[in-house]
Amino acid sequence: MRRRLLAAAVLVAAAVACAHPAEADMAQSTIVSANPVDWTPHVLDGTVWTMAVVGDTVVVGGAFTKVADSSRHNTYARKNIFAYDLNSGAIRSFAPAVDGAVYSLAPGADSTVYAGGAFKSVNGSSQRGLTRLSLSGQRVSSFGAKINWGDVRALTARGNYLYAGGTFSAINGVNRAALARMNATTGAVDSGFDPRLSAPGLSRTRVEHFDISPDGRRLVAIGALLRSGSYDRTQIAMFDVGGPTAALTSWYTDAYKPQCMKGFDTYLRQVKFSPDGAYFVVAATGRASSPDRLCDSAARFETGGSGRHNPTWVQRTGGDSLYAVAVTGSAVYLGGHQRYFDNPYGTDAKGPGPGAVARPGIGAVSPTTGRALSWNPTRSRGVGVRVFIVTPHGLLVGSDTDQLGREYHGRIGMFPL
Repeated sequence: MRRRLLAAAVLVAAAVACAHPAEADMAQSTIVSANPVDWTPHVLDGTVWTMAVVGDTVVVGGAFTKVADSSRHNTYARKNIFAYDLNSGAIRSFAPAVDGAVYSLAPGADSTVYAGGAFKSVNGSSQRGLTRLSLSGQRVSSFGAKINWGDVRALTARGNYLYAGGTFSAINGVNRAALARMNATTGAVDSGFDPRLSAPGLSRTRVEHFDISPDGRRLVAIGALLRSGSYDRTQIAMFDVGGPTAALTSWYTDAYKPQCMKGFDTYLRQVKFSPDGAYFVVAATGRASSPDRLCDSAARFETGGSGRHNPTWVQRTGGDSLYAVAVTGSAVYLGGHQRYFDNPYGTDAKGPGPGAVARPGIGAVSPTTGRALSWNPTRSRGVGVRVFIVTPHGLLVGSDTDQLGREYHGRIGMFPL
């Protein structure tokens, strides 16, 4: 009965989802269930790095070779990318040949999806780091963007533009260090957006992740970056992208200047805006637990205002990394390989500090205070959650382990509303 009711609810919500491509960080009035649905498929090896919802299809990217249906009776060869039905979990025939890891996906117009990663070819054609695919699995040949080297770690399609972040230094021969905006149809680099990112003293400039505010006016990028043009911006920078010519804003923070453990060129891993765009939350690693630094933490920052900003709140794990964040208005979901929340005085060596609460691998905190909420489904920790996608149905999760909500779920799951 429970599965039939869930399926009916999903079909109703799918009618909404099919009208517009699903976007991350849409508002949800309640916290999702701690009991994942039973019908999602399983990825049997490797890591799920990214997902995108295109109509009634979920496209999944990562570094893997095999997937199975929800019953685990049927196994399919799928290398680095596959798709399944959002309503039933049935695995689609979509199986493009992508010769390297897929780290980022973004829904496109006309039942297409953009993919970014470390690949060099798609369906036998040279297409380094970037491609556009139809849901039949064919490469959209009119989209010709290619990076010069490195990889693409984040993608967002917005209007006529496609934004990309990663470790590249040029696209189509046009110099763009780690962050670029392209024509969404052709892949031509947009001359109106050159953030001029640099990281003096580091081995390379890298955008680990970025997000665009719901109104399309603000872009926040995080990663191994220290400057934008002639301005200091340590690990995080905000741009005004509301017009044809983008520009660095005066917003900045020094909160990420203190170093974590030696060897991290950046310890920031993911950033997401709230549904109303008033604030955003950054998830970080760092391996250096401290009550006065932002290593192994999540932090909320307000979007508005100019000049220097300090975090509104900080959630500290006590020495365990956070890699993924979703913001729904009713909750901030966090995933990594953390053991505890509310743990500023805990350490790996000494264990949890006063007030710490167990939240293995996944949890939720209050958007207002940053304190742990009671939602505690648990997951096998592994390296960590790599992607959350918020949909009208609930919360999709992708990771590198196969236990979610005390049930077997191979690297993919969905917590329903």
